[in-house]
Amino acid sequence: MELDEFWKKALAEIELQVSKANFITWFRNSQLLEKQDGGVLISFPSTFAKEWVEQKYSKTILGILRNIDDTTKKVEFIVHNKNNPPKQIVQQASKPVDASNQMIFNEMKVDPETNLNPRYSLSSFVVGSANEMCYAAALAIIKDTGKKYNPLFIYGGVGVGKTHLIQGIGNEIKNLSQNKIKVKYVPSEKFTNEVIWAMRNKRMETIKEKYRMVDVLIIDDIQFIGGKTRTEEEFFHTFNALYENNKQIIISSDRSPNYIPTLQERLRSRFEGGMICDIGQPDYELRLAVLKSKMTEKEMVIAPEIIDQVATKVKKNFRELEGILNRIVFYQQAKNMPVTSKIVDQIISENVQDVGSQTNPAMVIKAVAEFYDISDKDLIGRCRKKEIVEPRQVAMFLLRDMLDLSFPFIGDKLGKRDHTTAMYAFEKINQEINKNTGLNHKILMIKEKLVKS
Repeated sequence: MELDEFWKKALAEIELQVSKANFITWFRNSQLLEKQDGGVLISFPSTFAKEWVEQKYSKTILGILRNIDDTTKKVEFIVHNKNNPPKQIVQQASKPVDASNQMIFNEMKVDPETNLNPRYSLSSFVVGSANEMCYAAALAIIKDTGKKYNPLFIYGGVGVGKTHLIQGIGNEIKNLSQNKIKVKYVPSEKFTNEVIWAMRNKRMETIKEKYRMVDVLIIDDIQFIGGKTRTEEEFFHTFNALYENNKQIIISSDRSPNYIPTLQERLRSRFEGGMICDIGQPDYELRLAVLKSKMTEKEMVIAPEIIDQVATKVKKNFRELEGILNRIVFYQQAKNMPVTSKIVDQIISENVQDVGSQTNPAMVIKAVAEFYDISDKDLIGRCRKKEIVEPRQVAMFLLRDMLDLSFPFIGDKLGKRDHTTAMYAFEKINQEINKNTGLNHKILMIKEKLVKS
């Protein structure tokens, strides 16, 4: 495989695992210079970019490269001036990154026994109106593990802090009990891979022993096991074994159990038997608090008016906020001067995806129809069935909210209706989402689907 093709493949995988802002900031101008004897040499245009990627993403990059080519054993990072020939670069290369020494930075240290990252602590979790209910449930669980709110099911969109909170619970229980309470954190994808491995090697007893002997089981992104019959089967029995012995189960998902269509009904009912709470999109006050917390944590110095500008304009999630913050710091260090309001606007416009500019009415209608599992024809037709009413009103709301289309156009597009019907639908949904968290979450999920499409 040619170097360019190999790196393009790797970049495609990296892009799926980091935010758009971080990908553009750190990887856009990267280059794979050499690949030989199990080693890979990757260049970056500045010392700051090279050191940041080396600290934050070395493990991710090494894992992705190994998946593409399992002969890859180490990765080297370097600052590369394109005028220099590769041989000169190799002599200046940084120390190899391998599996034994790549977790030397605090952010990347993961406890091999629990799989928990110690930087995810409850003390660093910023609480606001969007997440206070989930945080209160977390505190209750820590105080009375296994007996209150079991299971705890937390759901919310991408980048709103689910992983931070559930790992924070695990770390707090582990530390308070002085490791006497056995905690295990696992993403559902890893759980699935372990089940597949155990099936192939006839070692299912290994999985049973590993997960049914813990006191607190934390499963991240449970939606990914939906439709994987053998994995659901094993998780169902693990769930029952733990629950019957008053062991705590904590689950996260990008949606509530009701909206994981491929999930077995018996699992869904188990989840609904506990405490279900959602983390919504952060409001201005929470976004501002998170930005200030990140600045303190990373010892950043940015003017208050700039932080206010970012908190006001970047609304989607914390990952976007951190990506923009990193981009601002990168600019300040590269230019050796503070950013201006105009530069911040430019950074935001380049790195925060504007859903409206990428979306057309047909895409909105298709996304709503797919989400509610109805046909496009029913959604835009004259059908008056009860189950079509909400999807049609949501579609009308999104066409106005995202694309700023006129009410006459929206009414005509969805069943040749009068513009007053579209106006009523918009106002009804607009009011309802402020008091109905379920509806609010549905709309956030549809918007997220449109961003990814």
